[in-house]
Amino acid sequence: MRNEQAGCRCVICHDYGDRDERDPAEAGTVGHVLEHGWSVLMVPEDEQGPGWAYTIGLWHSHRLPELAMFGLDVELMRTCLNDIGRRAVAGPPVEAGQALDDVIERWPVHLRTVNLRWFRPFFGRAIAFYRRPPIPMLQVVWPDRNGRCTWDAGSEDVVRARQPQLWLPPDVHPKGVWTQDL
Repeated sequence: MRNEQAGCRCVICHDYGDRDERDPAEAGTVGHVLEHGWSVLMVPEDEQGPGWAYTIGLWHSHRLPELAMFGLDVELMRTCLNDIGRRAVAGPPVEAGQALDDVIERWPVHLRTVNLRWFRPFFGRAIAFYRRPPIPMLQVVWPDRNGRCTWDAGSEDVVRARQPQLWLPPDVHPKGVWTQDL
């Protein structure tokens, strides 16, 4: 397997001696990665804030960055992440700075590199799978109704409130729901 040659230390490529003790969620993730190449973990919206979803396994299976998306319905985000994953596997690969059309209606989404200091608060299951950060991770940022993203002047408040700006270090991120537990 290509990943073993590249020194992959994930729970699939390396026996950590706990395979019989996996919880059902981890076992499900491993099964999806083995069958489909990656899995999408979904964290639904709750009283504390918006939901998010992210991939686990794109790096293991294809040496492509993992993807994360925030603030929309988790099923919609799962569909978007799977679509971007399929596109990236088929080529060309995805990378930071890209804008991708036809992921959600009308406007492109943008890919930004996730700052490593956000991994523990948001991507614990990926850390458990890979047994370490960092792994390459891109945030998929969606625009407002007028095509403006969080970094654009005049973007709608809902866009900024429902999506963290994970390309920023936590200490310079605007205070809000995404930084309250840091």
